Amino acid sequence: MAKDKYIAINSNVSGYSFANLGLFTGFASGVYNAVYSLVVLGIFTEILANEKLASSVVGVYVALYSVFCMIVGLFSKELLRWFSKARLMYVAFLLVVVCYAMMSFSVKPTTFITLDFTSGIGSTIIGILIPLFMADFSKDIGMAKLNARYYFWVNIGALVAPLFALNMAAWFGNYRIPFLASAMIYAGGLLFFKRFGIVQADKEIKTVSPRRTFKSLWLNTLAFFRRSGMPRSYFINFGFYALAAMRVLYVPIVVVEQGFSANVLGWVLTLGIVPYIIFDTFIGNLVKKVGAKTLMVIGVSSFVVFATLATFLQGVPLLAIFVLWQISGAFMEPVHDLFFFDNAQKSEQSRFYGVFRTTVYLPKVIAPILGAACIAIMGTTSAVWFVPIAVGVMTLFVLLRK
Repeated sequence: MAKDKYIAINSNVSGYSFANLGLFTGFASGVYNAVYSLVVLGIFTEILANEKLASSVVGVYVALYSVFCMIVGLFSKELLRWFSKARLMYVAFLLVVVCYAMMSFSVKPTTFITLDFTSGIGSTIIGILIPLFMADFSKDIGMAKLNARYYFWVNIGALVAPLFALNMAAWFGNYRIPFLASAMIYAGGLLFFKRFGIVQADKEIKTVSPRRTFKSLWLNTLAFFRRSGMPRSYFINFGFYALAAMRVLYVPIVVVEQGFSANVLGWVLTLGIVPYIIFDTFIGNLVKKVGAKTLMVIGVSSFVVFATLATFLQGVPLLAIFVLWQISGAFMEPVHDLFFFDNAQKSEQSRFYGVFRTTVYLPKVIAPILGAACIAIMGTTSAVWFVPIAVGVMTLFVLLRK
């Protein structure tokens, strides 16, 4: 893979500059995620005329969407071979902005799904490129501090996002309207990135047969799992995103099914961001003293405890659990991907990060399907919390195993 050359970049740009993009991605994603599962639930309820069945189908739909994004992530190695990171970033931002804006209108279900999958290409590429840019300009800062800065801004943006999104939806009487706000926030992120003044050399594109491309992707995946420490880093990251996927997808649905209003849901999601803001910078500094492993063990084990309680509790105590278990996520968030950067050589990070990044999407394939099976078997949405309990226990086993 040809190495990117930075012909020009503003002198005041550092790894922190790219980490600051988290304010835009966090705010936009928070607005989008606050209503996403409810919009998808509404679409399938209308199609199937059965809300219980629709809540199960939501998990299957998200799984299929995640398979698609995972494939895009695997192909990122080829995209980075063909185009510079800066050019890809511009295209990815524009793709998300256009698709989210169009999804805010009352389009047909097939059109919505097409736009949803297309936006997934852009959001996947953005999620891959930001850490790679941070790694390129990490220098003496280190990825632990840059991760902490990035997630701090992600959570600052996400803090007001749920209330903002749900109040906007209530004002207009339409859960899709927040998608337009998310598009505008991403547009702001694009303009912020443009201020960096990055100029990179265009890459020479060599024609490669599809068969050779797929073979290259397969061999690259095998090479990743043969590297020392990579399988362990992969499963730990898988565990983190599986826990997050179940929380993001099913907390809004469970809160609404419990009879609480959209305003209460907004407060639950907003208060859940507070632990991240409090702990992110603290954890970023603490990781050098106690290590990423210790912090991950604390986060995963406490998440298992809270998920266990969530299967039995109802009403206000359940809402309290949904807020408190965000403390578990705050311990894991700044450190979950350090196991990759600590084991991958800098020259191999762009090559392998696409494979590693599939841990963002593979859990969204497996966990929701398992959740849908739990709902179908036990007849209640709260049964989905058995999935994070099982995943958490397996992640702890990997973390504690020498």
